[in-house]
Amino acid sequence: MILYVRLLKESFAFAFNALRSNKLRTLLSLLGVTVGIFSIIAVLAAVDSLKKNIVDSLDGMDKNTIYLFKYSFGPTDVEEWKRDQFPHVKYDEYQYLQKSMADIDKISFNFFTNNQSIKYDDNTVNSIRVKPSTNEFFEIEPFKVDKGRMFNEAESNSGTAVIVIGSEVADGLFKGNEPIGKQIRLYGQRYTVIGVLKKMGQNAFGDSNDVAVFLPVNNLRKLYGDNSTIFTPAILIKPKEGVDIEEFKAELTNKMRSFRGLRAGEINSFFVNILSGFTNFIDDIIGKMNLAGWGISIFSLLVGGFGIANIMFVSVKERTNLIGIQKALGAKNRFILFQFLFEAVILAMFGGLIGIVLVWLIALILTNVLDFEFVLSSFNILLGSSLSILIGLISGILPAISASKLDPVEAIRTGM
Repeated sequence: MILYVRLLKESFAFAFNALRSNKLRTLLSLLGVTVGIFSIIAVLAAVDSLKKNIVDSLDGMDKNTIYLFKYSFGPTDVEEWKRDQFPHVKYDEYQYLQKSMADIDKISFNFFTNNQSIKYDDNTVNSIRVKPSTNEFFEIEPFKVDKGRMFNEAESNSGTAVIVIGSEVADGLFKGNEPIGKQIRLYGQRYTVIGVLKKMGQNAFGDSNDVAVFLPVNNLRKLYGDNSTIFTPAILIKPKEGVDIEEFKAELTNKMRSFRGLRAGEINSFFVNILSGFTNFIDDIIGKMNLAGWGISIFSLLVGGFGIANIMFVSVKERTNLIGIQKALGAKNRFILFQFLFEAVILAMFGGLIGIVLVWLIALILTNVLDFEFVLSSFNILLGSSLSILIGLISGILPAISASKLDPVEAIRTGM
């Protein structure tokens, strides 16, 4: 055991001397390993960060939440020209499902629409996300009120001109003054502010309720009707807890087909998008991104491996005389082999460590600059270190074997 500790210590010394005495050669040799480890860990860290932010964004929402409208979250076999002919979901379909399906916990009718500008006196805030909905929407998605309240069922049904605003909207319009009870202008109408949401930050999809406003969907239905092209209607459904989601989806599909009068053999003119299916779709994309990252990075690792092998062969040639002397003094083949193998591993680990540190620094900078948390997990650090060791072992094995098999007399003579 003491012998191998000494061997490891000497290998560190040899590797350090190689770095110090042949700086340019060593740097170029390690560059491939550094780039390869950096590429793999950077891709894995980016993918892990994206996945974590998506999970955090969906946290608090029931994964069985259903988005019923004319578009599909993921790939579909329905041709585009057919999808373009699908009708939008209607408010009366929302009311029909609300009354006819017993296993619905919450159901809301929503409009997806373009960003708008909002005014209060001389203050204007641009690019605000407008989210018209019925009052049940606040029980489907997680919201926290900082001041005031959400609009209630009576206000939702009657389309009262009330509005709930995000924290950044409140800051931009009211500059720290009390917003509750004030009237703001949107769509050329006046809306009374009844609530302000707590600051939540941006989610993985680039959406943020901090720059959003919420108003009764019936208010806009009264202003624009149900056929306006600036709105995309959707029905959000949260099934009761414990309900079999596939059976629920089948019942929902049958109800919609019956209401729309679709005959047997006709395709559905709507899509039932389950949030869990969307997360599975995201997982599939993330898996492909991981594979692509590995595919690209493996070439850098190959180059790095060849670089390490090259520097080790050169090292064997330069130290042929020393190897002969060590063997003449009784050093066994195994000792020589492990000496060069450890040196290759240590050199590769230097390159891998540089790559990991670069990823950590970039992740730290991007987390501070962007409103997005980049995560470098301990698993990825361990993976990068393990890959470095593996590259060192593979790259150093042939030079180490060639060094261990040198004849001591020939080695000393060659070295002289």
